[in-house]
Amino acid sequence: MMMSSKPTAHIQAVVNELLAELHAKSGCETFGLTREALGMILFEVGAKYCGELESEAAVRTFFLSLRIDELALARACAAGADRAWELFLTRYREKLYLSALRIAREDSAARELADTLYADLYGTSTREGQRVSKLASYSGRGSLEGWLRTVLAQEYVNRYRRNKRLVSLEEESEEGTQLRAPQPEPVRSSDDRLAQATDVALAALPAEDRMILSAYYLDERTLAEIARILHVHESTISRKLDKLAKTLRKQIVSGLAKRGMSRLQAEEALDVDVRDLQIDIRRSLAQESPSPSFSEKRVEARVREGEG
Repeated sequence: MMMSSKPTAHIQAVVNELLAELHAKSGCETFGLTREALGMILFEVGAKYCGELESEAAVRTFFLSLRIDELALARACAAGADRAWELFLTRYREKLYLSALRIAREDSAARELADTLYADLYGTSTREGQRVSKLASYSGRGSLEGWLRTVLAQEYVNRYRRNKRLVSLEEESEEGTQLRAPQPEPVRSSDDRLAQATDVALAALPAEDRMILSAYYLDERTLAEIARILHVHESTISRKLDKLAKTLRKQIVSGLAKRGMSRLQAEEALDVDVRDLQIDIRRSLAQESPSPSFSEKRVEARVREGEG
């Protein structure tokens, strides 16, 4: 993602201004998260999401809108605080299992799905000597319960895709599956501002929106399948996709304007074939490694149609 040229000093200033108030609201002392640690977390979140904001007032509004108590709890769990993890399990263990059951529709599969997520949330693996927990990516912009449901649904989609890739070549041949030609290497566009604007717009989407886009366009899941995963009607997913296409188009046009393009130039830029962009759509949508079946052009085409 392209970093904003605006200095982060205004973000730090607002963090310093609001830190005492937010620390008091967060309940950090219950599980040993210091005010200094919370300040570092807030700056990290602000640097990620507030770089494009024009004023300190807008940054202040952003910080005051965060689910600060849930953010503090999640990050304390990610840091390995036992009291925080006990509180997390008390609040969310049953909800996670029920969400997994709605997704998997079978008790043993639901428990396996939930247990896999517990391991990722707790941080059973390490990287460079540091524990790796999915909870470290929770930003507090939406409810922690909603974020957990989205992560659970995304894990289910990822497991489905991994299992699908384990089908043997012989089985695929017997079923008449045709081997796909390898995807061509992307060619760098003469103007990479479109790739930058697209990357920023996709990466800024809420986790659930990224999951829906990835499941529909990249993994070719049906509306009904996604609706079942998220426990909503498929018409809700259809409307969501249409709204996301329109929103993404507007955000990309706005991003191009910030990068010096006129409105006409931005509209013309959106006519480029997405395969000419130096951008990893799947990475921007926070999925795992690309599968050979996704069609990046379908993402671009739906965005292009969003204005119509």
